[in-house]
Parts: sequence; structure tokens; C-alpha cells
Amino acid sequence: MNKNYIIPNEWSILEEGFDNDNVKASESIFSIGNGAMGQRANFEEDYSGSTLQGSYIGGIYYPDKTRVGWWKNGYPEYFAKVLNAPNWIGIHIKINDTLLDLNTCKVVDFKRELNMKEGWLSRSFKAILQTGEEINVTTKRFISVAFNEIGAIEYTINAVNFSGTIAYTPYIDAGIVNEDANYDEYFWEILEIHDGENAGCILSKTLKTEFLVATAMKVSFALNNKEIKLQQHTQKLEKKLDYTYQTKVSKGDTLTIFKYGTYVSSLNETPDNLVKKAFQNVEEAEKLGFHNLLETQKDAWQKIWNTSDIIIEGDVKAQQGIRFNIFQLNQTYMGTDARLNIGPKGFTGEKYGGSTYWDTEAYCIPFYMGTKDASVAKNLLLYRYNQLDKAIENAQKLGFTNGAALYPMVTMNGEECHNEWEITFEEIHRNGAMVYGIYNYVNYTQDFDYIPKYGLEVMIAIARFWYQRVNYSSVKNKYVILGVTGPNEYENNVNNNFYTNYLAKWCITYTVDCLNEVKHNYTDDFSRIIATTKLTAEEMYQWLNVADNMYLPYSEENQVYLQQEGFLDKEIIPVSQLPVSEKPINQKWSWDRILRSCYIKQADVLQGMFFFENKFSKEELERHFDFYEPITVHESSLSPCVHAILAASIDRTQKAYELYLRTARLDLDDYNHEVEEGCHITSMAGTWMSIVQGFGGMRVWEDGKLTFNPQIPKEWKSYSFKINFRGQIITVYKSQTTCKFYNEVGEEINLLEGNSKVK
Repeated sequence: MNKNYIIPNEWSILEEGFDNDNVKASESIFSIGNGAMGQRANFEEDYSGSTLQGSYIGGIYYPDKTRVGWWKNGYPEYFAKVLNAPNWIGIHIKINDTLLDLNTCKVVDFKRELNMKEGWLSRSFKAILQTGEEINVTTKRFISVAFNEIGAIEYTINAVNFSGTIAYTPYIDAGIVNEDANYDEYFWEILEIHDGENAGCILSKTLKTEFLVATAMKVSFALNNKEIKLQQHTQKLEKKLDYTYQTKVSKGDTLTIFKYGTYVSSLNETPDNLVKKAFQNVEEAEKLGFHNLLETQKDAWQKIWNTSDIIIEGDVKAQQGIRFNIFQLNQTYMGTDARLNIGPKGFTGEKYGGSTYWDTEAYCIPFYMGTKDASVAKNLLLYRYNQLDKAIENAQKLGFTNGAALYPMVTMNGEECHNEWEITFEEIHRNGAMVYGIYNYVNYTQDFDYIPKYGLEVMIAIARFWYQRVNYSSVKNKYVILGVTGPNEYENNVNNNFYTNYLAKWCITYTVDCLNEVKHNYTDDFSRIIATTKLTAEEMYQWLNVADNMYLPYSEENQVYLQQEGFLDKEIIPVSQLPVSEKPINQKWSWDRILRSCYIKQADVLQGMFFFENKFSKEELERHFDFYEPITVHESSLSPCVHAILAASIDRTQKAYELYLRTARLDLDDYNHEVEEGCHITSMAGTWMSIVQGFGGMRVWEDGKLTFNPQIPKEWKSYSFKINFRGQIITVYKSQTTCKFYNEVGEEINLLEGNSKVK
């Protein structure tokens, strides 16, 4: 059963009432970050119950040795993972020598809020200790967007029924481990511990990768809202630094600690300046003060929302869902550092290692193109361009030659580091997403200059891979691609996966089209690229022969492309006939049973039709949607959004809405029963696409072609919603046949000029 404890609200994620069973899920859902670092919504005070302590720094990773029973040639040596960083938020709290622990005391009137409009996390509750003392606690914290190495906490205790002592012990704990460590290793070496007046710092180094990180804290206090000074008692341990402050309080008093934290890494500072810079950061933060920093935070988030908000009127859960997705996407990636990318869990958990997947190119780039300056999406493309040499090395390890490139399924630095063979060796469709990302960017921004400057070298290397990866079948008189896994990971080692074959065919033809354009209009770049790649006309003709003769499995009886060759050998049973007790099948069935079933984890054939919608008629889309959607279990977070967009494009409004809610509230309602491991960040970009490219996708079908209707029919106001497109609030009026856009003063506007999603 899905979780339903998150209270609907347009601008906040709200939780009321304390339930130990929801703690880890809430740690994920209420996570905070700023694109450079982030943390799960762990409690500042002690909690002895089940928890996943998590703080993460973008770009700081460890190559955890791959753990497999049988090593295969070409297997990645390690699985890279973003490291759980030293914990700076922690505060031990004692009330008359009794430790505050929400797992052992009685918790009343618990409320938690993630304010998405202003970018802060708060809690309030009453705790009744075993010894009888009652306290009211209010906390607020945020990770600063304006100062991206800074975080701040305000933690207040009100003595409800006692006079006595309250002791705060703020600390930095560098003895943190990753829950998903393959060999239970500790990934950090402690180099130095520095203490000062109300401020301290631990300098750590990652093993193997040797990133240096200085983690610092600084604290100040207020009693009944007036600043006070407290005596500091310092304790240095092997991997921990803490300061204890104790004071007397009377019944009714409130004691507040302000805690400021920072991470400064060798990604941004020289090693000899790390500790100094860390101390400067927290000292400047303390000087500005919590409330001034908070006002700056509110202003920064307002600027973000000015260019990214989507307004849905009349449906609070739908509104909350899309804003949560937009909020988390911005917390994960701001686009200010081209060395960083987007991990499937962002800064909300450790699953998938925090590395980069094909999700970035397939799902995320449209969001960043539509809501930020074009340079942000361009940085995501340059991330891959800068790793082309590594992609060529990855292909060489698998026997490919002549500059063929295979981009990794999972990476931190361009090297493949995924540790499941059916993904590492077979899910080669990711190569096509690299080219599609370039195509999508150029189509949207009209920045064709990117192709000759950067994109074409990537595209040529990928075309060479596809050319070498095919086999010629004399039986079929076609080129085939054997032994692959498509986007639907519930079928491994299959032959002629439609999506993979179609994408390979398209990559080759698009690359040749771009080569011709560059040859005629960018002659200097063309000469440079030909000299660098040693590409010949004969090689291009060989590519095109493969593309023109690519085998695409098709069922004449059903008039649909088949997910893979032999798919109809499976017994086709709709998901609706599966007992609820057997779902999700990835948690209830054996893997061999899943592989033998007809059930689809995520869009596969339909993924290709979404990418290349203009290549198929409306009738074809309807036929394929009706064939595949009923046997799709949507157990990948990337599935509902694609289906929602296609459902909208074929006028299945109710189905589109149903699937939109599933993708928008995937984590808030925990559809896949795994939110405690972290939120599904990359699928959140698909949620945005569900609205902008789905309900607001401007699709009109005329004579089997995707076009745009210049006339508003009489039924034009069948429903409406608002989107914020690049800072302009736009009302969208959509009927079953057309879609029109108006600004706030009622003038019709055209979003298509230079910004078309049409492919």
C-alpha cells in the first residue's frame, strides 16, 4: 500500500504526527540541497531508531571495488559512489542529564515542513522525557543557494514544566560510513582536527581518489531571544570534534543554538587553503546571522521559481507534486559547475551511487533548457564531450576499434562503473541518448554551432560503435543487434530490441545529416573534424547501408513493432489480472520469473515513439499504446512520465492525468515502496515534461501528421492551467484538438518560435 501521510499543500511538504515507520521515508522526502551539496532530513538531535544518516558533496566520490562472484572480461573494476560526508548538523542535547532521543521519549504534536517556496526545513514537537521533563522544540535549517558552501540551523528548546539545565553539544562527526559500501569499508582518512572559539574544523581525505574536504562548524546562543555567551568544553576524539555548552534555565525559558556548517573541498580550493576557507565561511555566516541568511535564501528561491514554477489550479495534490519535483531538481543541479551532473537520487540517498546515468540526456535536459539559461543544458552536454576519450577507452575494453565510443551506463569521471553485467555490457541504448541529448538541445535552442564545435566528434564516435555492434543476418537480409537489454530491464540478453535498433538507425542518419550541414556551412570545422577523426566518405556510406537495412521486429497480426524478437512467444496477461499481493513484482517474484513474463518495467517501444513522435501517425501511437501500456507495471520511476505524455498526445486525458499523478507523487506517496532509499530525481524531470510536453505539448494531428492548429475551435476552453515559461506566466487553454497560449493581459503568444519541442 502506498504511503499517504504527506499532507497536501500548494507550497509545502507537510507531515503531522510522529511515526517511527516513516522516519527514513521522510529523511528522503524532506531532503535539502543547493546543487553543490545536500543532506537527508536527519534529526539534529540523537535518534536511536532506524535511520540513514546522509550528507553529500557534489563531485566527491569513492571507487568502491566491484563485488561479484564471477569476474568477466571487460567488467568495471569499481562502482563509484558519492560519499557520505562528515556530519556537521548533529547536536547532542541533554535535559537535566537526560539525553533527548525521539526513539525513547514520548513525542507529541510533531510537525515537519519543507517550505519549497522559500527553501527551508522546519520541525516542531513536544518531547516528554522518561524522567518527566517536558520540552517544546522548534527547528529550522537550510542549505544556502546564495552561499553554496554554507548551511545553517536554528534549534530552540522551551522548558515547559521544569527549571534546571539544558546542555547543547554540537559536533562534527567524520566517522561516517556509506550504508551501501560493498566491503563495509571506511572511505575517509582524518588528517587534522582544529578547534577554536565556538568554531571547529575537521580536515579529511578520501581514500584512493584523495579528495580533501574541510568540514567546519560555528555556534552561537540566545536565551529568550537575547544573545548570550556560554562556556565551551571541547572534546577531540579520533574522528569527531564536539563542544558542550550548559546553562541554567527557568520554567518557560527558551534556549536557542544557532549552528553554521560548511564543506570546502579540493575541487574548489588549494589544499593549503581549505581549513582557512572553512573557518572563514562559518565566521562570515555567523556574522551575517541566521535570519539574514534566511532572507537571502528566500530571495534566491524566488528567483528560481520566477523561471520554473508551474501553476495547477483546482488540484492541490497535483500542484504539490509538480512543485516538489521542480524543487528537488533545482536542489540537485543548479548548472553552475560543468564538472557536476545529475544522479538518479541526487543528494537524497545512496542508491545508484549518486553517479550519472543516461537519464540526464533522456529526461533532464529539457527541464533545464526550459527553466534556465541555455548554458546550463549546454554544460550537461559538455560533461559528456569532455569524457569522449574515456568513452572510447570503454569501447576498446570491449573490443571496439577505430575511435568507436561506448558511453558508460554509470559514471563519475567517464569510466564505466556499473556492477551488473546485463547493464554494463548490454544496455547499450544509452549511447543513443547521448546523441538525442545533443539533438534535443540544438532543436530547442537553435544553437547549431554546438554541433561543429563539440557535438559532431561525439556523434561520429557513437556512429562507429553502432556500425561495429551490428551483425548482418543472411536469413533476414538485414542488420541485427544481438544480446542487448533495452530500457525495459525486465528482459535481458534479447535480440533486436526495437528501441535499441531504431535508435542506432536514427543516430547514424542524424550524424550524416549533420556532417553534410557542417561540410557546407562550417568548412573550417569540417576540415578539423575530418582530420581528427580520419573519417572517409566510404565509411559514411557503410554506416548508411546499416541504417537503411536495420531490422525492426514487427507483428503483422497486431500491427505493432515488437519489443524484441520473439516477444509474442510470451503469454500476454494484462497487469490488471495480477493479484495486488504480487505487486510490485520486482519485490515479490524471482528474477527468472520476471524475465519469462510479458511484464514491462518501463516504456521501451513507447520510449522510442516518445522520442520520435513525429515519425509515427496518431493511429500508430494509439495502437502501440493500447498494446503495451496494459502490460507495463511502471516499476521504473522513468516509466509513468513517458506514458503520460503519449496518453495526452492521443487524447487519453484521463489516463494521462492518472499517470501524471503517479509520476508527480511517485515519492510523496511512495508508489514503488522504496522512497526511504532516496527520491527519484531524474524521473522528476519527466514529471515536468508530462505537463509541458504532455498536457501543454501543443500536439495537433491532421492527416496523420503532427502539426499546429492556428484556429481556436469553439470548445477551446475545455480545461486550462498555467505554466511559468522563462519567467512569463502563461495560461494554457486546451481542447481535445488544439492548444493555445495567452499571456497575463490576454494576448496570444507563440512559444514555438525558436523554442519548439517538436522533433
